[in-house]
Amino acid sequence: MGDYFLAVDIGASSGRHILGSMQDGKMSIEEIYRFENGMVKKDGHLYWDVEHLEKEIIAGMAKCREAGKIPVSMGIDTWAIDYVLLDKEDKIVGSTYGYRDTRTRGMDEEVYRIIPQDKLYQRNGIQKLIFNTVYQLMAAKMKEPETLVQADSLLMIPDYFNFVLTGEKKSEYTNATTGQLVDVRTNDWDLELMDMLGFPKHIFKPLSMPGTIVGDLKEEIAEKVGYQCKVMQIASHDTASAVLAVPTLEEESLYISSGTWSLLGTEIMEPICSKESMEKNFTNEGGYAYRFRYLKNIMGLWMIQSVRHEFEDAYSFAEICRQAEEEKDFPSRVDVNDGCFLAPDNMTREIQSYCEKTGQEIPRTLGQIATVIYQSLAECYAETFTDVENLTGKKYKAVHIVGGGSNAAYLNKLTASKSGRTVYAGPGEATAIGNLAVQMMEAGKLGSLQEARKCICRSFGVEEYQP
Repeated sequence: MGDYFLAVDIGASSGRHILGSMQDGKMSIEEIYRFENGMVKKDGHLYWDVEHLEKEIIAGMAKCREAGKIPVSMGIDTWAIDYVLLDKEDKIVGSTYGYRDTRTRGMDEEVYRIIPQDKLYQRNGIQKLIFNTVYQLMAAKMKEPETLVQADSLLMIPDYFNFVLTGEKKSEYTNATTGQLVDVRTNDWDLELMDMLGFPKHIFKPLSMPGTIVGDLKEEIAEKVGYQCKVMQIASHDTASAVLAVPTLEEESLYISSGTWSLLGTEIMEPICSKESMEKNFTNEGGYAYRFRYLKNIMGLWMIQSVRHEFEDAYSFAEICRQAEEEKDFPSRVDVNDGCFLAPDNMTREIQSYCEKTGQEIPRTLGQIATVIYQSLAECYAETFTDVENLTGKKYKAVHIVGGGSNAAYLNKLTASKSGRTVYAGPGEATAIGNLAVQMMEAGKLGSLQEARKCICRSFGVEEYQP
């Protein structure tokens, strides 16, 4: 039996511990632990329960010992944007807000009073999302200034958990780039921008790339889990790991990292920071080995996940897809990127209200609501593909869909037919696989990124959907 590597992949609704190893030239993965996650609502705000997540990370690591499969190294990936502030005694300062919290409303205007949006985009190439780190920090400055005064360090969510495990503070590049605070020219924190905005520069730790060792487990953590291993910075933004795992990705291919969000774009070596790119709300997020993930955030399967919960989780996603396909001729559509769908009290009612306000037929059944979502998503995808082509000056014949949404066969069919492009779907666990690939490359189990992607294709395969 070969060496094991552990990917801790934490999403907005759940987390999983996945062990990986190389078997006969292929990557083999095994889910060893799974747990629930979600934002906690209190006093009108949304927070992350980081203490709960810490306990679950350690509990899942202990399962490796119980299974007799001790990892050589481990890496943690999560969503981007959100952060933890620590004081000089390494205690959490203030609240760890979730990105769907509403305190950032109006903070874009506060930022643009200091630096216009187009100038900000030229500096970092990152799309405007009202919950980006730059707007969250402006909200802290305006509404809770004492938190920034008390703070001695800022760690993005996966960096914070690495600190909990090792006692070492390191900031990982791919996750940091998403918040609009990294200079796209230098690939480092934009300290001049922080001065302009009045953010304390000393709280930001030096950036390092995926493959950097954070440290060994602290003694008390090693005792709890029953072994010692290295903690590694992988591409800790979950989308960066997912894109890394797109099988045989070349520049002439599009991808969708499909989950709670749909991250749609292509991989480029030089950023595109033009006015047209900004107006189309594309982003140049940092990727593995200083590649750029040129993409656009689309609301994604958050909508269907919410509707499923509102129907008391009585149906599997496969059953929802089946019901949606039965209602394929239902005519109504929604703008999936409309802010009303970001965090509604009830997604089903929000969709119905949108259709009513826009003079369309109101969906009543689960199948009708689901087909409105899936059809609207596929049409948004097709439009965005065209935007990518116009902005990059290239033509793309194929789309690789990875992540949990790659299992939505009905949506894959719609994407192929509406875009006129071949769709390759899979692997579903792309984020964890990309996490593991970095660890395996650093351990010498895989060679180059190109070799790793070929191995992923060989190991997990893809489903093909023709237009």
